[in-house]
Amino acid sequence: MGKSEEMFDIYDERMNWIGVAPRSEVHLKGLWHQTFQCWIVSYEKPEPVLLLQLRAPDKDLFPNLLDISSAGHLAAGETVREGVRELEEELGLKVHFDDLVACGTFAEEDLISEQLMDREFCHVFVYRCDQPLKDYTLQEEEVSGIFAVKVEDLERLVYRQHESVTATGYKLLGGGQVMDITKQISLSDLVPHPITYFELLFQTLRKHGWFR
Repeated sequence: MGKSEEMFDIYDERMNWIGVAPRSEVHLKGLWHQTFQCWIVSYEKPEPVLLLQLRAPDKDLFPNLLDISSAGHLAAGETVREGVRELEEELGLKVHFDDLVACGTFAEEDLISEQLMDREFCHVFVYRCDQPLKDYTLQEEEVSGIFAVKVEDLERLVYRQHESVTATGYKLLGGGQVMDITKQISLSDLVPHPITYFELLFQTLRKHGWFR
């Protein structure tokens, strides 16, 4: 028997609950649903960095692109607090929800293709963790690598002040092997988000003294 399809709570554009639907229908019809998203900021290096996960090649949305440190859909009946499980599942990081810093909720619409429309109420958080990148345990089905980029560089990239910036990290090769990589990344390497989404992130980092 095949794996049962994920079920999501669905909402109207004002975030009023209207029912439950399977993942495929949610993306096919562009139904509003909820996601948990957490950016990890680190001071492992002299300047603050943000961690970007490399999405696995077989993901249905944005495969092989760099994205939020940890993120995932909330299942039907699941609360935002329970979404903290994503950090442990994807990165092996056990975190208490109350230790996260909330950025806010962001309504985002992405036209993926003629067959896919993604409409999400994104619950966005920041968590500070200074452990080395190699100490993370990546969920290979979801995450195929992890990279660090200076907060200042990412902001300049998002605002198109730079065409590319340096990201340092590693990619999983399978069998417990990894490949260390330092590369230049551009906006085309990132999962697209509106500038207003990133403004929410950078404002929160500045408010809490993690970035000037």
